[in-house]
Amino acid sequence: MNLFSVVTLGELQLANRVVMAPLTRMRSGDAGVPGDLVVEHYAQRASLGLIITEGTYPNSESQGFVGQPGIVTDEQVAGWRRVAEAVHARGGRIVMQVMHAGRVTHPDVNGGRQVVGPSAIAIEGAGHTSTGKQAYPVPHALSVEESRATLADIVAAAERAVEAGLDGVEVHSANGYLLHEFLSPASNQRTDVCGGSPENRARFVVEVVTAVAEAIGAGRVGLRVSPEHNIQDALETDRADVRATYGALVDQLRPLGLAYLSILHSEPAGKLVQELRQRFGGPLIANSGFGTVTTRAEAVQLIEAAHADAVAVGRLALANPDLVKRWSGEHPENDPDAGTFYGAGAEGYTDYPTLELSRR
Repeated sequence: MNLFSVVTLGELQLANRVVMAPLTRMRSGDAGVPGDLVVEHYAQRASLGLIITEGTYPNSESQGFVGQPGIVTDEQVAGWRRVAEAVHARGGRIVMQVMHAGRVTHPDVNGGRQVVGPSAIAIEGAGHTSTGKQAYPVPHALSVEESRATLADIVAAAERAVEAGLDGVEVHSANGYLLHEFLSPASNQRTDVCGGSPENRARFVVEVVTAVAEAIGAGRVGLRVSPEHNIQDALETDRADVRATYGALVDQLRPLGLAYLSILHSEPAGKLVQELRQRFGGPLIANSGFGTVTTRAEAVQLIEAAHADAVAVGRLALANPDLVKRWSGEHPENDPDAGTFYGAGAEGYTDYPTLELSRR
């Protein structure tokens, strides 16, 4: 197999193994509704084997960024329907990453609502809000009953994503957001059935993913994790605990037959990732992390060495809407402009040239 060959992930039939990683871009305005600019951005990248959308909030309290899209209101569903139709019209496949920000937000971001987490432990530092940078607040620790309601909101979001015409959903349990907060012993210091042991810390994630799979079909559901990423104070510094926690997670998810497991880790071919892949028993999307840009050579090597079934690519997928064409023909690439990643307009979003335009 090679990077440009077809692959099946559950019910998802992909034309190639280059996947657009989920990337926060904050272009959906105050109402969180994907508009013309967002439609164009994703449609431009339809030649990628699979597009995973930016993290999309499943209820209003879970919004983590100003300008982030949601999947809560009818208007948001309608906006995402336009995105899905545009991607499908160009032959692409797209799934929605459903993301509850957990404690990585502020009332000045989520409309004055409470900030929640597994435990009442704040992140050190400050985040961007509508009124400038502010310290992260101490979150309200979700009760068992409240966690049930959160689970129901995530399931409803997945159902709305499918209603909007997307091909499936990716449940976000990485990068320090709510589900990852349950996995990390630093952010989860509960003493009930969802805290303490590795098995208990994995419990809520298992319950959420299982419920989503039951609602829309396991073959349409992926899960993203980032063991040992140590970001946003979701610290995981004990390798034995990491192995036990994520092992418990994938062991329980294996019987579901999910579409894929996406692992963000600096060593995708290393022992931890490959063990989790084996225990999961389904397709793996590898992502080598935030520290370095994923190159063509790395992506080719991961597939040819059979270390992954597909490779998630971030910054180069932003800068090269026709990345598959460039990589398959070994053509030059556009360089990503980090200064425009989080702007509000077209610059650095829909204005990167295709190969044809670059040659003019």
